[in-house]
This record gives sequence, C-alpha cells and structure tokens, in this order.
Amino acid sequence: MKTLAIYNLKGGVGKTAAAVNLAYLAAQSGLHTVLWDLDPQGAATWYLHGDTAKAPDKAVWRGSSPIGRRIVETPYDNLHLIPADLETRHLDVWLRKDDNSHDRLRALIEPLSEQYSLVVLDCPPSLSHVADNVFAAADRILVPTVPTHLSLRALMTLIDYFKANELPRARLRPFWSMADRRRGLHRGLIEQPPKAMKDVCAAVIPYAASVERMGETRAPLEVSEPSSYAAECYRALWAENANYLRRG
Repeated sequence: MKTLAIYNLKGGVGKTAAAVNLAYLAAQSGLHTVLWDLDPQGAATWYLHGDTAKAPDKAVWRGSSPIGRRIVETPYDNLHLIPADLETRHLDVWLRKDDNSHDRLRALIEPLSEQYSLVVLDCPPSLSHVADNVFAAADRILVPTVPTHLSLRALMTLIDYFKANELPRARLRPFWSMADRRRGLHRGLIEQPPKAMKDVCAAVIPYAASVERMGETRAPLEVSEPSSYAAECYRALWAENANYLRRG
C-alpha cells in the first residue's frame, strides 16, 4: 500500500480538487483507494457526498476506536472516504498533548493495507504537528503550486523545512496548479521553472471554470466533464505518478 498526500502550507492552490480527481482516477485504474479528508473545511468530503456525522473524532486519534469504522462509501467503485469533521480543527492540540509523536498518522494508516492499495490524504494548509505526521506517513507528497512568487515562496519554505528537519526531499513533487498561460508571469515561470521546481511534474493543471464547477456537480471531472481540458491534465498528472503508487 502507498500513501499519497496532497499538501501545501498555502491555501487556495487547488489542493482539494487535485486530491479528489487523483483519488478517483486511481480507483478507476483498479486501485482500491481511500481518501482521508484531514482538512476540517471538509471540501473533499463535500465533493464525494460524505456524511460528516460519521467523521473521525478524538477517539480515533487516541487509538480507542479503529479508523476502519469511520470509512464510508462514495458513489464510485473502488473509492472510499474517511470524512472530515470540524472537530479536527483541534487535531494539532490533541497530537501535541498526547505524546508529541510524528508517527500517529502512520500507525493509523497501516491497518488499512489489508483492504486498500492507496491512501490519499487531503491535508489542511498549515505547517504544523499535523503536517509533521503527514510528512512521516506519506510515500509521495504532491505540492500544488500556482505560478506566482507567493506560491513559490511557500514551496521554498517547505523545502527548507524538509532540509532543516532532515526529511527526504525526494518525497516532494511539486506541480503547477491553477495556471493561466494568458498571464505573462504564469507563462514565464512554467516555461523556465525556478530551481525550487527542478523536479516539477510535466502535467500543468489549468485555472479552469470546469474545476470551479466541481462545487456544483459534486463530482470528479472524469465524471462531470471528462472531455474538458482540465480533466485531460488531471489524467496526465495521474499517469506521471501511477507507476510509483502502484508498487507494493
């Protein structure tokens, strides 16, 4: 089983749309997939018609209730969901209060290998104790990065954090997100990526109305608008990462 995190310490970069679309594509490719919505905003849960009444609570994180009991079905074959809950806004406090460990999330995920081939984590936008748990648990961390200087600064902060804490830089894979090639800045950064984007994915996710309409359709693009350019780009992003995530 592999764990894929979609993470950025900056919000508003297309993180949840990527998590939902990649999880759906993984499931349709034959991987038994579960998406864990760690963001208390619950956008991924909304997209996948999750019932937040069955969301994880403090008991799960403290080990007195198995995470498997919180898993719910989605409308799609091979794709299940661990819904978000507003109470998880306290998660950073819970983790620090208990034992300050960076391995709690990984320990919760490990039993899922009996049923699932891939866990996708939709992560909250923060550099926190929760993020430390994500970094320890994830095999690959895709970082959606808008082609702007502020978004690049957030990526460089993350890279510096990995270096300072001796975390494996190879786990991080940035990709351009919400890109608008009509804008000179976006086009220039995509065509000549800075050093921080040296290992950027080839697929570029556009700023597109079809992605915004996911909030209306509550469905991955492959379901609602499979012929859209954005859907094609998500397919390309999945294809770039599929071989690695398929390995046992």
